[in-house]
Amino acid sequence: MKVQKIAQPAAIESLEACGSVEGLPGSPPIKVFGLEKKIPGKEDIDTGIFECSAGIYRRGVKQAEVMHILSGSGTFTTDGEEPVSFKGGDTLFFEANTQGTWVVETQMRKVYVIFDVK
Repeated sequence: MKVQKIAQPAAIESLEACGSVEGLPGSPPIKVFGLEKKIPGKEDIDTGIFECSAGIYRRGVKQAEVMHILSGSGTFTTDGEEPVSFKGGDTLFFEANTQGTWVVETQMRKVYVIFDVK
């Protein structure tokens, strides 16, 4: 199928539990939930819904990522740069090899696409 659809991603009541991410000191473990979509023949593209509980954790992804925040709020601070605030309705683009720290103030849900930039 060439078109993948996630109907009303903000309204989906339950996502698959995906474990947890260790929070930074002083932060509880971050609970992670998700829904992943695969595009046949394009398995190097990772897309779906990601949701996590409030907390503070590090991020490092080798690929580029575009995300649309459906709900939640917080900041992302790229190493060596100023924090970028986000809330539901915002769209963020992360260059490949972006590393930094998430401070998720309220449970966050996003639609994301991770892809290789060549």
